[in-house]
Amino acid sequence: MTDKRAPIAVALDAPNLGVLVSWAQAVAPVVSTLKVGLEVFCRDGALAVTSARAAASSVGISEIDIFLDLKLHDIPATVAGAARAVAHLEPEILTVHAAGGPAMVEAAALALPYTKIAAVTILTSIDEQALVAIGFTGPSIAAAVRLALLATNAGARAVVCSPHEVGAIRAVVAPDIQLITPGVRPAGSSVDDQKRVATPQQAIADGTDLLVIGRPITGAADIAQAARDIAFSIVDVK
Repeated sequence: MTDKRAPIAVALDAPNLGVLVSWAQAVAPVVSTLKVGLEVFCRDGALAVTSARAAASSVGISEIDIFLDLKLHDIPATVAGAARAVAHLEPEILTVHAAGGPAMVEAAALALPYTKIAAVTILTSIDEQALVAIGFTGPSIAAAVRLALLATNAGARAVVCSPHEVGAIRAVVAPDIQLITPGVRPAGSSVDDQKRVATPQQAIADGTDLLVIGRPITGAADIAQAARDIAFSIVDVK
């Protein structure tokens, strides 16, 4: 990331590679990170990552972080194998589910030592009622803190949590742990299927290091302008 680009990971949840490329070209000049998620990676594989990087390069951005958001969750050996399978893509960040346990998180971290393993705590689509239904001891903030500590003690170098938990997690994890927050919505935007949300400004104020933003940018009539507006609202990128 350069000093002139905002700490935003734009979720490239595009319907095809052509759209992914156009979105990446539109946002790369003002954001630090491009996020390739599960749906796109299952459809397009490594080409999604190489296309995103090439799109950024085509608009003059030679270095941009790739956030490979696969949320791996399986036995340690399988997760380690999956992590090694994407090593050649050199993602800056790869997600695993903290609920997979410390041995699984450690396996991923050892398999990809030069990538930040980011542990997903509680999905932002889950509310307190759903948390109880799946058997987690709540409230969500306590569960997220427990999972964050478990994962970072096992080798994760980043934590994914909702904006509602970022302050509590920041207070207990090491200063060099990167906190990544989805569920970020500009004031007045639809929350869609997210339950625990905040504005970009509030999330940054609470201690977020990287905002994950998808539809408020990629669903806008002018994607480049939407990205610029949010970037300008949180950091001086002029």
